[in-house]
Amino acid sequence: MPTILIAEDEPKIVAFLKKGLQRSGFDTEVTEDGSTVLTQATQEAFDLLILDLGLPNNDGLEVLQRLRACDSSLPVLVITARSLGHQDLQLLRTFGAEVVQKPFRMRDLLQKVRSILDQSPE
Repeated sequence: MPTILIAEDEPKIVAFLKKGLQRSGFDTEVTEDGSTVLTQATQEAFDLLILDLGLPNNDGLEVLQRLRACDSSLPVLVITARSLGHQDLQLLRTFGAEVVQKPFRMRDLLQKVRSILDQSPE
C-alpha cells in the first residue's frame, strides 16, 4: 500500500486529504511544518509527498529545492492557493513537481496521485 506524506498546515485540508486518500487505499502521514517535512521526506520511506507551498517555518518551494539538492527523487505533488505565473510553474516542473491549485476536488487530486505513482519507478 503506497504511503503518502502530506505537508499541509490547514486542519480542514489535512482532514479532507487524509480521509480521501485513506478511503482510496493509501497510508498517510502528516507534517504541518516546513522545517520537519524535509527530514521526514529524506529519512523515511514515502511513495509521494503532497506539499503545500504555504507552510510555516520553511516555504514549500524552499523545501522542494532542498529536497532536490539532497538528490531525492521522491515524487512531489504541490498543492497551493497561490496564483502561479508561468515562471513559477516552470520552476516547480524543473524540480519535478506536479501542481494542483486549491480549491480542488478529491476526484481530481486522486487522479493526479495515481498518475504520478504509476510513473514512478518501484
